Amino acid sequence: MKRRKVGNLLALAILSTLNERPMHPYEMASVLKSRGKDRDMGIKWGSFYTVVGNLRKHGLVEAAESGRDGARPERTVYRITDAGRDEMLDWLRELLGELAPEEPKFVAGLSVMGWLGPDEVVALFRTRLAALEEDIASTRAELARLLEEIPRLVLLETEYHLAIRVAEAEWVRSILGELTSGSMPGLAQWRAMLAERGSTRS
Repeated sequence: MKRRKVGNLLALAILSTLNERPMHPYEMASVLKSRGKDRDMGIKWGSFYTVVGNLRKHGLVEAAESGRDGARPERTVYRITDAGRDEMLDWLRELLGELAPEEPKFVAGLSVMGWLGPDEVVALFRTRLAALEEDIASTRAELARLLEEIPRLVLLETEYHLAIRVAEAEWVRSILGELTSGSMPGLAQWRAMLAERGSTRS
């Protein structure tokens, strides 16, 4: 993946928003929140103004105008520059076309899961599966509602999120089945290793 001048995905969200029209930061944040981009891009709102400042420093956005509304603080309206638009389009092409490693927290947990006992892992997986099923149901309902008002094209990220959750739930169910039936290869060795190390949970 290419090293970018401002690599935070929030920068891409801001550039894509300003590509519609010039906005001041408060309006940008409102638009992004209303479209659920904080979920899609893992936005950390505490860094919002820092990212806007970095985009400006690197010439990807520029001040279009500044104004004051009554007693409120002065607000700067920003617009995307030609360089910012080129950066946004290049970034989009990279994200959509190139395969890159993703490191979700769940994968990190799976990589050292063996330090917990199988019975505890079963309980944790059941908790996770219940949360997944709840998320799947709510996302399906939200998607059905939105499709009545919005073209599917602009809801593909929600559809993708749903597909990933459904696939994960299916996988968690399959692992639960192996653990509870005892058919998981290496299960006996796992329990023996924990017993040898004095674990209180098997």
